Amino acid sequence: MNATASTAKPAATALSAKGAFEVKIGPPEPLGSPADGTPLFKRSLSKQYSGDLVGSAVGEMQMAGQPQLGEAAYTALESFVGELQGRKGSFALAHLGLMSGGKQDLRIHIVPGSGLGELAGISGELMLRIEAGVHFYELNYRLA
Repeated sequence: MNATASTAKPAATALSAKGAFEVKIGPPEPLGSPADGTPLFKRSLSKQYSGDLVGSAVGEMQMAGQPQLGEAAYTALESFVGELQGRKGSFALAHLGLMSGGKQDLRIHIVPGSGLGELAGISGELMLRIEAGVHFYELNYRLA
């Protein structure tokens, strides 16, 4: 009987981190749009995370539509640096937000390949909840 050792990596354990963050959003700045086209805007982001994720993030969002009427979309990238449950490093988050017909669809994912330091190999998704003006997060992630 011929036995060989397995070289496959075990699957990463699913982990969860929770807390809150403060966000400052800069004023809208116009982006290039075609004449008579739908206006596009960008806004800067600055965040301070607390809880299981401690650190800061900066980023930029791009927007289109009429958010005052509940019909709009935004994309954003943010770069976080700090600690995640005691592990120091950084990673980026990619956002896609859509609002239409009174419904919102928000997806925020860790950018593949963006983890650095002790967060190298991180993957996952961040869920956002806003209550009484306070932003709460739950980050479901894996470390390779």
